[in-house]
Amino acid sequence: MSILAPNSQILYREIYNRENQHLFLNSGGNLNIVKSYGFCFVDKRRGDWKEKIKREFRIHASWADLSRPAAVEMQPIESSEQLDQILDSAKELSQPIIIDWMAAWCRKCIYLKPKLEKLAAEFDTKLKFYYVDVNKVPQTLVKRGNISKMPTIQLWKDGEMKAEVIGGHKAWLVIEEVREMIKTFV
Repeated sequence: MSILAPNSQILYREIYNRENQHLFLNSGGNLNIVKSYGFCFVDKRRGDWKEKIKREFRIHASWADLSRPAAVEMQPIESSEQLDQILDSAKELSQPIIIDWMAAWCRKCIYLKPKLEKLAAEFDTKLKFYYVDVNKVPQTLVKRGNISKMPTIQLWKDGEMKAEVIGGHKAWLVIEEVREMIKTFV
């Protein structure tokens, strides 16, 4: 059970509410706690069964890892020359890049972008994430990417497009496919 609370008052209130919501069912010699994250089996014949129940409630606080960013903002690509520079620098570093081909009018593209930025934080040191708004760039750049549907997420390595995911389905499925694509080539 994880609880994040900015102060102890909220933490106490959360624990108090959770403890009062538990249902106790008596089944012979055992006492089961139903609405918790596990079960507590206590022998009622012993006198310390109430103390055992109190000891079963443990609080584990987990704090976010502040040493790593939660999301990394994707950089825009606005011209073919800029794409060439990015591909050259990625080739020198032998680091693949991810390009999200999107449009400002595409709802799925807009919804997918922050999820890709969170994914970029996971692979922050291994690869870079970029995006291309197909309505704001020359069509030669869009043709170079061989884009027909949006959103399209491509992995480029050694100056060539190695794999792509066309994101016409649910965002969490697209993110999982992109994660698998990254693991294949990184």
